Amino acid sequence: MSAMEGSSRAGDGRADAAWQRAVTAGERAALASMTAERHERLYRQSGREFHAKMAERHRAVEERHRTAARLQETYARRVRAWSAGRADPPRAGGEDDRGPLFMAGVAEACGTLSAALTLVGVDLNQLAVAASDRRSRGAQDLEYVMTSGPGRDATRSCHAVHASGADLERRWPGYGSGLAALGLSSVAALPLRVPGGCLGALTVFDPLPELVRAGAFDAVADALTGSVLLGPDADPGLYGGTDLRAVVHQASGVLSQQTGRSVDDALALIQARAYAVGESLDSVARRVISGELKLA
Repeated sequence: MSAMEGSSRAGDGRADAAWQRAVTAGERAALASMTAERHERLYRQSGREFHAKMAERHRAVEERHRTAARLQETYARRVRAWSAGRADPPRAGGEDDRGPLFMAGVAEACGTLSAALTLVGVDLNQLAVAASDRRSRGAQDLEYVMTSGPGRDATRSCHAVHASGADLERRWPGYGSGLAALGLSSVAALPLRVPGGCLGALTVFDPLPELVRAGAFDAVADALTGSVLLGPDADPGLYGGTDLRAVVHQASGVLSQQTGRSVDDALALIQARAYAVGESLDSVARRVISGELKLA
């Protein structure tokens, strides 16, 4: 079997799995719809607020599953096209060496080309990041380096954050100018809410203003949280599209031992180096680990 045939078969398997997840999500949406209809009928008959609240809750669950189904369908189509050789070359059009990225479909669902998802720890530092393209990944690296930005604020407050133009630099000095250098002029960040807080944020870059005003991204963020990251068929790795920040934290430990500084100070040195020379965090971290780069 040739490498191309192996890639095609692997792609077909990923597409089939995504289609099955889409079907399952559709079935769950239909069940939630039936339950909501029953409570709506009971509310009309009895006037009891309990049934009204239950109907509202199940309608929200229905929307979550329908959105998840659409995301999985989009991903399945992209994987199928890639494995059949009809998609653009790797590293273009929301792809890398692993094939189509799930986040490219998320960006499409949000009406844009660039979107990213971050998962954070208790200190709000990024633990993992998934991005639809190079620009959104660069924006997330920038936020990580600056330790400030819309995703961080959305996660901290558990509320949506939106800014554009000159307001970007006023709200997040350094981040705003860096975003402009990437060719991005506006952001909308949605918290990934869980009971008791947030586990991260979905950040949409250059969104259409009317979609922001309509709260059109809320359903996508809810579907990502409740179905893709934490649901019965969850995959926090977003089907191979999520990168852990482990290499950065490993480099911080290495640098801490070399310099005798704290791990936090070592991390700050790595972040400062990346920002100063315009190099990605992962690249700086790998060079620290290999011994190629010495920071004092």
